[in-house]
Amino acid sequence: MEVLLDNRQNKHKISLKKIRQKAMAILNALDCPDGELSLLIVDDDKIAPLNQQYRGRSGPTNVLAFSMNEGAFADIMPHLLGDVVISAETCLKEAQSSGIDFDQHFTELLIHGILHLFGYDHEISETEERRMAAKSEEILQLLQKTREI
Repeated sequence: MEVLLDNRQNKHKISLKKIRQKAMAILNALDCPDGELSLLIVDDDKIAPLNQQYRGRSGPTNVLAFSMNEGAFADIMPHLLGDVVISAETCLKEAQSSGIDFDQHFTELLIHGILHLFGYDHEISETEERRMAAKSEEILQLLQKTREI
């Protein structure tokens, strides 16, 4: 299992070691111990253009996921899951407005992004939204139980 991390923001102090451990625990919970993913942590100025280019939505977002398991060449490297991009700046704003801890919300966004790499998509239907929310909660509870959060 490999988790590549790149922190390209400096507005919030982040423990890359803890994030790597959480990502690995999430992959284990999804029964994908051999999975590989990259995680890019940015600020709003860096995620906004990606959100516009790939989702057609203006402004920053909290998390984006780019699956490598889709398209014509998905079978070439099945363990290569894809990329997750998280805006630490938006994460902090959302955590503050919800009255929760930054690390907890970051973990929620990390789970959310990784679930997208596994084909979960809350925007398809209400059924899929409930399915994704249930899986997210299951993984969050597991991380809390194993003290990975």
